[in-house]
Amino acid sequence: MTPQSRLMLAAFVLAGIAGRTSAVAQSKASPADLIKAVIHNELNTSTPEVRWKYVLDKEVDGKQETREVIETKSGSLDRLVSAAGNPLNGAQQHEELQRILQVSHSPEQQRKLAESHRKDAQQCDAFLKMIPDAFLFQYSGEPTSETDHLVKLTFQPNPAFQAPSREAKVLREMAGEIWIEAKQQRLVSISGQLLNEVKFARGLLGHLEKGGTFRVNRAEIAPGQWETTEMEVNMQGKALLLKTISVRQKELHRNFERVREDLTMADAAVLLMKETLVAAKR
Repeated sequence: MTPQSRLMLAAFVLAGIAGRTSAVAQSKASPADLIKAVIHNELNTSTPEVRWKYVLDKEVDGKQETREVIETKSGSLDRLVSAAGNPLNGAQQHEELQRILQVSHSPEQQRKLAESHRKDAQQCDAFLKMIPDAFLFQYSGEPTSETDHLVKLTFQPNPAFQAPSREAKVLREMAGEIWIEAKQQRLVSISGQLLNEVKFARGLLGHLEKGGTFRVNRAEIAPGQWETTEMEVNMQGKALLLKTISVRQKELHRNFERVREDLTMADAAVLLMKETLVAAKR
């Protein structure tokens, strides 16, 4: 999963209900308790850690690209497959090969990637833990049978929430909905919208405009293994010195294949270089 994808996923769920009861019974828990249980499972899954190779289709402010991503114990490494819908030409494939080769021989670059991975994970976890206090939840739908495990909740800002950071202020103006797989207590999808403009340092450090939206979809791609499959962010605002900021981003994660849990950054580089060489011969 990419850092962006982790940060957006961090948008919603924390600790709590033990035991395996039916989905209908779970739906009778308070909305707050159900959310706590889901977040606990997202942060403390009991299944072994699994790493994946997958294809990432990404669009940022209208610029499209496709990458092959391999997760390792130190972070993710990728190779560019196509840009603006077109496969790489010979020169671009050579550049990718050189870039990947450089990473595989540079302990310093690998250290920076690992440090970035660690910081992203810490930020994500800290963000998740704020969710129970940041929002007020209520049921909007619940399972109609023992085989229907999806539960819908809506959320609104909690007026009592005290944002501990500048970034957390966004939560005080966010509302939306969450779909939960209640039997496993896992997050299926979440979407939200800014109800009001968000100002940082009373607008001196910038703002985000009212109406900005985000959406994250997740799926169980193997028994007990849930991953982000889609993400979309659409927000606008102003940064320091009146610079206009635009965050229009879409991601699609597909074609998941499991890789070794002990895969290193150097191992991933070798696999990606092989893929680059194969593509260059086509």
